[in-house]
Amino acid sequence: MIENSGTAASKGISMPYSFVPIGTVRGSRRESVEDNWGSVECRIEIDPEELDADATLGLGDYSHVEVVFLFHRIDRVCRGTQHPRGNPSWPRTGILAQRAPNRPNHLGVTICELVAVDGLTLCVRGLDALDGSPVLDVKPCLPEFAPRGEIHVPRWSTELMSHYF
Repeated sequence: MIENSGTAASKGISMPYSFVPIGTVRGSRRESVEDNWGSVECRIEIDPEELDADATLGLGDYSHVEVVFLFHRIDRVCRGTQHPRGNPSWPRTGILAQRAPNRPNHLGVTICELVAVDGLTLCVRGLDALDGSPVLDVKPCLPEFAPRGEIHVPRWSTELMSHYF
């Protein structure tokens, strides 16, 4: 279970929350590698103690899912700025202006291809989570939730992502 702690709690801000992972990533990379996630297939094993056997009913009708997971092996946090991937040729950028894993709450969110659903086991492709990563939620990807209009990103971001997937 993940409970309220950290800066907000120490300032007396009442933020009651807790998260219990609903599953675990299995069969993905064991070490953090920053690129070439597009062909990586893995399983999300949903915990039957947390969700009923029919929790995935209808999910197989979707081509993609959005997975919320924890960067569980990150032991440092950026609360300000850093060069993306430590690359000094890219500008110092605030942690909220990048998708680095050393985020304040270590949350990862990725849209990936849903390859198969077998009961409480999901086979996905392109999930950039390590083996053993706790999964907090899985949602079907709906085009209606995609951004409307043109998307703008800085040049360094395009360079960084050129080999990511």
